[in-house]
Amino acid sequence: MRPDAATADLLQRLEAVSDPGLAEFLTKDLVRELLARVQEVMAVDTVAVLVLDKSGTRLIARAARGLESEVRQGFRLRIGQGFAGRIAATRSPVAIDVVSPETVVNPILWRTGLHSMLGVPLVADGRLVGVMHVGSYTPRHFSEDDTSVLQVAANRIATTLVSEQSAIDRAAARTLQRSLLPDDLPEVDGLEFCSRFVPAEDFGVGGDWYDAFHLPDGRVGVVIGDVAGSGLPAAVVMGRIRSALRAYALESASPAEALDRLRRKFNHFEPEHMATVIYLTIAADLDYFLVASTGHLPPVVAAPGSDSVLLECAPSQPIGVADADRTVDTTCRLVPGMTIALYTDGLVERRRAPIDDGLERLRSALRPGPVDDVCNEIMDELIGDDAVEDDVALLLCRRLPSPDPDD
Repeated sequence: MRPDAATADLLQRLEAVSDPGLAEFLTKDLVRELLARVQEVMAVDTVAVLVLDKSGTRLIARAARGLESEVRQGFRLRIGQGFAGRIAATRSPVAIDVVSPETVVNPILWRTGLHSMLGVPLVADGRLVGVMHVGSYTPRHFSEDDTSVLQVAANRIATTLVSEQSAIDRAAARTLQRSLLPDDLPEVDGLEFCSRFVPAEDFGVGGDWYDAFHLPDGRVGVVIGDVAGSGLPAAVVMGRIRSALRAYALESASPAEALDRLRRKFNHFEPEHMATVIYLTIAADLDYFLVASTGHLPPVVAAPGSDSVLLECAPSQPIGVADADRTVDTTCRLVPGMTIALYTDGLVERRRAPIDDGLERLRSALRPGPVDDVCNEIMDELIGDDAVEDDVALLLCRRLPSPDPDD
């Protein structure tokens, strides 16, 4: 049974690294303060934190006391390699009584004269975040109590780093997404555009996007898409798809050709990603448009004197599906006064209702008319006062009615 003095000492050390008052520190200051407290209560010469990189295969030195050169030199090593790599691979504490080239791979550790080391994994919500280790210049055998104290500090740091990274990713993703959505839609004689974009309230950033642009031969390109997933990865992929499609649009005779090129590019270089895209080109004389889709929800069109309809455009499989069918073009007349609605699933999909219900509500809400008014009506009908559970993107394009000959 542990003596009372030893118990009191352990509790005091644990309290120092789990103090609720630490929550008042900003992330960088909190990590720095925890390293200082660990160094003091464990009476060690060095403390260092290494974090897992985005690939999940390497550790990178993030913060240190007594081993600042690890951070300044950007030291990194593979999971499973060396002292810290073994801790990460096993997610278990490791102690080294004698530091040597045989026990660690980082030359900084033995060149500075470290003699003994103890390391523990950084884990938050069951996910490996990195490794924390301490070192002593004098011979030392680290005890179970030492391991307990270091693990408590590591758990606190792991949670802090995950929260920080989540906040950074959300802010970066939202900034990236907004920067890639067009500030102004193109001005085209005989056409008018209107768009709405509403981010999800609680579920992070998705990969929804839209675009419209002039093409060199007088056509107008109009596109909307949705990348699977959420957060910064989805926003980054969305940006790549948008840029690639613009490039292919300049070199392609039809939407299907551009989308097939886009599919080949992503299936080869980034096969792990999936996205749906619908792209249409409006003829220079505005009399017709071509539309092609890689698994995206169908456009809705409304012409004067007719009921609005979901346009059948023979979609192929989404980008990211191996051995997908070739994308095909569908040709449609664009009569004066006709409005085309492109949208993402956040507009029509609800958790407790079939998506067909949402599509029918959109079809009923779309009418030929000034697009600003119609946009407002659609958002009021389909969103209203509901919390937005998924990013919502809506893009309307209308061919203006022919001038009244009596005017």
